[in-house]
Amino acid sequence: MVLPARQPRRNGARRLIRFLLAPLVAALLLCHGAVAQQWLPGADWDRLPPAKSGWSEAGLADARQQADRMHATGVMIVHHGAVVGEWGDTTKRTELASVRKSFLSALIGITVAEGKISLDSTLAELSIDDNAPSLTAVEKTATVRMLLQARSGVYHPALYETAAMAKARPARGSHAPGTFWYYNNWDFNALGTIYEHATGTGIYDALAQRIAKPIGMQDYRPSDGEYFTGADSIHRAYPIRMSARDLARFALLYLHKGAWGEKQIVPAAWVAESTRASSDARGSIPRGYGYLWWTAPPEPHPGLLGEGWFTALGAGGQYGFVKPALDLVVVLRVDRDQRLPEPRFTDFAEFMQLVAKAGSL
Repeated sequence: MVLPARQPRRNGARRLIRFLLAPLVAALLLCHGAVAQQWLPGADWDRLPPAKSGWSEAGLADARQQADRMHATGVMIVHHGAVVGEWGDTTKRTELASVRKSFLSALIGITVAEGKISLDSTLAELSIDDNAPSLTAVEKTATVRMLLQARSGVYHPALYETAAMAKARPARGSHAPGTFWYYNNWDFNALGTIYEHATGTGIYDALAQRIAKPIGMQDYRPSDGEYFTGADSIHRAYPIRMSARDLARFALLYLHKGAWGEKQIVPAAWVAESTRASSDARGSIPRGYGYLWWTAPPEPHPGLLGEGWFTALGAGGQYGFVKPALDLVVVLRVDRDQRLPEPRFTDFAEFMQLVAKAGSL
């Protein structure tokens, strides 16, 4: 069951016509080699109840029950640029956990296009090191690209990692740079250092200036981030708090290949490269890993989520899921302040199956 529809506005009929015609217009434009028009939110999101969107009210209720079992505190389902399902508090700024890394990927992509960062630069060339025991000469041959792929081979203690991540960390020197995938907070935090050194701008201010403001985020402020420091490493973690509706805008930006209206915010080539699997990330459901984004597995696999998807993913139940072929964005959040049980990735995959069924996708 979705939230009640807003009171009709004068332009309600126009928005409804636009929404209903979007798939046909997109298909016609693509057939003629043109770029399909984007359907984007303005100051607020367009919302359509099932009676107008064509989505099944009963199907959405089933999806909501699954989300409730996952202890979700905020959910948004966005199809053709309009909200077709929404429940919980989608305005509260809550902890993104590792979803923060996908935002850094976008910022790095912008900076690479500006020539301020090279993906082939090594840690040695960038003067990146850490506390004793400091990095070895071999570890310093890791490149920026390898860090983005979580394939650096640097297994130095890192900040802001879960107990499971620390337990799974390989021994120092056990894998040469570029040869092994391990979900490594050292890589992710060092990338933050590299970005800030290259640009002279803090991550939180850069996020506000380069992404949040251009796409009209409604809630994010630079003060919603606070660096995490500690004795294990000199490379700070960069936790971020954000609302579900602002995360949905970011996911929609990536659905549209980094463009927002007529403005290219993140280079389209970077969006494609960063959301394509560089590694087989294994796990309970086949999946891959790109440049700080989780992706469909590198080899076609008939899984619960199908093919051609990617998601920002954070501990505790934070998802910013995108499936371009369906023109679909789904955000699911679990408020970590409430210390709720963490849903499994398989739970989210089952939720997405119900979403797809509700929309006859």
